[in-house]
Amino acid sequence: MSIVTVTDAVKKYDAVAALDGVTMTFHDGEFFGLLGPSGSGKTTLLRAIAGFVTLDRGQVLIDGQDVGGVPVHARNIGMVFQNYALFPHMSVAENVAFGLEVRGRPREEVARSVKDALAMVRLGGLEQRKPKQLSGGQQQRIALARALVTRPKVLLLDEPLGALDKHLRQEMQVELRRIQRQVGITTIFVTHDQEEALTLSDRIAIFDSGRIIQEGAPMAVYEHPVTRFAAGFLGEANFLQGRVSAMEAGGLARIALDIGGEASCRLSNGQVGQTVLLALRPEKITLTTGCQAGINALRGKVLDVVFSGNSTTYRIAVGEQVMTLFRQNLAQGTVAPGTEVVLSWSPDHLVQVTP
Repeated sequence: MSIVTVTDAVKKYDAVAALDGVTMTFHDGEFFGLLGPSGSGKTTLLRAIAGFVTLDRGQVLIDGQDVGGVPVHARNIGMVFQNYALFPHMSVAENVAFGLEVRGRPREEVARSVKDALAMVRLGGLEQRKPKQLSGGQQQRIALARALVTRPKVLLLDEPLGALDKHLRQEMQVELRRIQRQVGITTIFVTHDQEEALTLSDRIAIFDSGRIIQEGAPMAVYEHPVTRFAAGFLGEANFLQGRVSAMEAGGLARIALDIGGEASCRLSNGQVGQTVLLALRPEKITLTTGCQAGINALRGKVLDVVFSGNSTTYRIAVGEQVMTLFRQNLAQGTVAPGTEVVLSWSPDHLVQVTP
């Protein structure tokens, strides 16, 4: 278990900054998710920690030691790639033992460690099989066992579940979290999957254009995004623009919305006349028929209805804007396209964001 500190990390490829002054700390034993679109810098940061990328500026420290000049094999880091990178000609046991053997560990220690590692990932008894004889989930766990068997200080995961189908990926999320908690190793992983990041992580960081847009506990980042990009990337969000018409008691602000109607929400430093951008999650909206519009209640018309089993997604025209709403399936049926409806929400669910 270790603490990883990155300070003012900069890496450029020609004129493009893959990392642009990134500073962050990964705490001992935590599971940290790096999230962002392709080219945002998250994989570059992971590879810089591993030693595959040399920074133009900045430091990577593991337990206070600058590892900038330390080669990959000497950093004592375990890594799992999206394609697992298993040796196809080797058995399961040989794949897991590889890292120990190149370190010259005694044969008895290798055999014992391999047995323990396979038991940890619940694959005991498959020692003699080849990778092609295993399912995708089993291959992923073998790669994880191989990364952990050498007892590294830090575990790095690069899209570790990206090659799995949805059902298996969800199962492996549970397994991966169980194993990480059992071992207690500091783990940093890269993913494009927002749900995966929310499920696995103790903390997350959203990247864009080589910079950290927001960092924190998954629930905090999801419920209180600070920018439009963060709100839209981590899940879905509706955006409402308006102007502050009044400041009320209790820190509530009255907002005249550009699409018509009024909203109220809490603003930290609201001023009358100020233009604001507000984010509203689709699952926070209540859909009703036959009700009156009012504060935090807008009239609209249903455009599309998509039933997904456990929930229904509605696209609703409100003035010139189309809003998205998620409604949990409680066997109440769906509202047909063309129906006039009212969308309402709590003032606590409107969050001010920067454009």
